Amino acid sequence: MTGADPSEDADEGAGLLVVVSTPIGNLGDLSPRAVDTLRRADLICCEDTRRTRGLLTHAGISGRRLLSLHVRNEGARLPEVLSELGSGKTVAVVSDAGTPTVSDPGGRLVAAAVAAGVEVTAVPGPNAGLMALVVSGLPTDRFCFEGFLPRRGSDRRRRLEALGTEERTTVIHEAPGRLAATLADLAAACGPDRDVVVARELTKLHEEVWRGRLAAAVGEFEAREVRGEVVVVLAGAGGGTGPSVDEAAVVGELRRQVEAGASWRDAAAAVAAGLGVSRRWVYEQALALRRQDEGDATG
Repeated sequence: MTGADPSEDADEGAGLLVVVSTPIGNLGDLSPRAVDTLRRADLICCEDTRRTRGLLTHAGISGRRLLSLHVRNEGARLPEVLSELGSGKTVAVVSDAGTPTVSDPGGRLVAAAVAAGVEVTAVPGPNAGLMALVVSGLPTDRFCFEGFLPRRGSDRRRRLEALGTEERTTVIHEAPGRLAATLADLAAACGPDRDVVVARELTKLHEEVWRGRLAAAVGEFEAREVRGEVVVVLAGAGGGTGPSVDEAAVVGELRRQVEAGASWRDAAAAVAAGLGVSRRWVYEQALALRRQDEGDATG
């Protein structure tokens, strides 16, 4: 019965695996449905039992059986968890933060459960990559998720080369200590003028969303210590407009801003930010309008 509500007990003799999203920072993002699912689960698989026990305490849940399941032991845990599911138990899987299986453990367990004929469902919720994407101001109609780039070697070079020509917005996870080096590599592969957004500590007290071009990003983040979870959102190659936009509206707003005293560059930046479209594309429209006006003045 695909799509079953995990808040209900599993049918007798039929196990149920529930992938449960948990907060990426702000505990207020733990949904009532997630709380109910965790309260009802016979077993909760988690990256760090101490961290998950703290989350359960916050939610007023006690007495749940926890089993560590992380990147180093996921394969070894599969027989035990599949046995629980085979006996009709409801098993929830959580990561330390966000949505399990997305740059987090849980993917091998889900694949094994599906192969064994176990029903798998999910309680959706927080995800750092998607949050960074939707606040980035970059195109969201077509995007790809890169996750963590390889740290070194030919695999890293190939992935960076591919990003140089990727036309979709790309979401990348990165560790804070490697952020500056990755931004430098992206600038070399994609060019220094590619738009980029660096989102840090999302939903937390010191949330930061930095927007600019790769050259400026390298200078910004190599000059300071970076802490917390980091997501990089990279504009696609080609400088498309992003979400569907009325070109006439862009031209009209550019002219309005310039007539009010703004420079073409400042007008382009303001219009792009206001409409959530590519700054490069809007600036190209501004340059075309300026050339048109200069031609009319000398014609």
